[in-house]
Amino acid sequence: MTEESSELSDYNDRFDDPSEDPLFNFDDDDQDRANIFVRKELLKVGHVPESARIVGRDDEIEAVAAELQPIVRGDPPNNVMIYGKTGTGKSLVARHVTERARRAAESNDVAAATVYVDCAQHNTQTRVARTVTRALNEPDLTGLNIPRSGIGSGEYYDYLWEILDAAYDSVIIILDEVDRLDDDDILMQLSRAREAGKADCHLGIIAVSNKIEYRDRLNERVKSSLREEEFVFQPYDANQLRDIMDHRRDAFHDDVLSTDVIPLTAAVAAQEHGDARKAIEILRHAGELAERESVETVTEEHVRDAQEWAEIDRFEELLRGSTTQVKFVLCSLALLTKENSGAEAFSTSRIYERYQTIAEQLDANTLSEHRIYELLKEQAFLGVVESTRTGGGRGQGSYLEHRLVQDTEIVLKSVLRDSRLEELA
Repeated sequence: MTEESSELSDYNDRFDDPSEDPLFNFDDDDQDRANIFVRKELLKVGHVPESARIVGRDDEIEAVAAELQPIVRGDPPNNVMIYGKTGTGKSLVARHVTERARRAAESNDVAAATVYVDCAQHNTQTRVARTVTRALNEPDLTGLNIPRSGIGSGEYYDYLWEILDAAYDSVIIILDEVDRLDDDDILMQLSRAREAGKADCHLGIIAVSNKIEYRDRLNERVKSSLREEEFVFQPYDANQLRDIMDHRRDAFHDDVLSTDVIPLTAAVAAQEHGDARKAIEILRHAGELAERESVETVTEEHVRDAQEWAEIDRFEELLRGSTTQVKFVLCSLALLTKENSGAEAFSTSRIYERYQTIAEQLDANTLSEHRIYELLKEQAFLGVVESTRTGGGRGQGSYLEHRLVQDTEIVLKSVLRDSRLEELA
């Protein structure tokens, strides 16, 4: 028996009754204090609320609905492209309107369906084709069992055309973060399916992107095939953000939120380009912090702590997949910035000196100064670092100086979460 198996056996002997496990056993006092949330799902990213809770997007809802309206009569819908910054309600409106269109179509005896695809996760043609095909398949109706793996996009398309003809009159496919796709041929395959005689079903595409220049990157054949209507969603202002959160106030118990919580959260999110998703995340986490502290009221202090958490979380998302060496470099620049008040930018050689100290302290491999220069340029491309070439003084050539774009404390707290750097904390 392995050491791990022995420990698990000891655990099972000690806690035959799972309710006795102290890790998850809450006494009456603990249960009484968990009294912050009533409907926490209202504050989850990806939750699609009912119409009354969608604020500030009435015009956009009507505009997208007008393009999808033909499916209610069994006619082909128009393709739609929605642009806008993160947290401006693009995905929310797309999912809300398509679901209402599906229900309206079915009420008219039109066999309709909708499919949502997150292209950040399903970023290849095969993954998208598989996701759409498996989502639409009704084995009892089609008699098909679609494999999860082992076949290519062509086979999935063959299954898809068969499924569409067997089960549907109209289908709307939402491709969220469409700019993350490795290949835009999927757009042509779907938008031309009926025209090419592959399926009689009407297919409509709603493509959602944070990048307004995305369409310019498409080849002309895809643009011609899509012939889509375009909509740009503007960021929410502070008043709209306040309304959004007021409409989700019942996620909490009555009188749990202090009067300044929602206005402050709205103001914070408005400063960050009107990101409603961020506002809702901060509000939820503020409630979770209050819950963990066993207090009965969510306060302004909880909001500010939650804001910092959100910044660290987003920065870690930006760094996801980055090597430890990149974190060494960012830690070096952050420490230099923190220790040299008034100085924001530092030369590559200065950063490299601090990097060498950190690498030696952690007994890690040390890269060359040129490689560190390349890593800094990569981080400048990602928007983490800003690099500026100096004019140079008398007898001195020009050189690059680098400064953090992100808040210094946020960068430090984020990189120091890595267990390999924790002894620097």
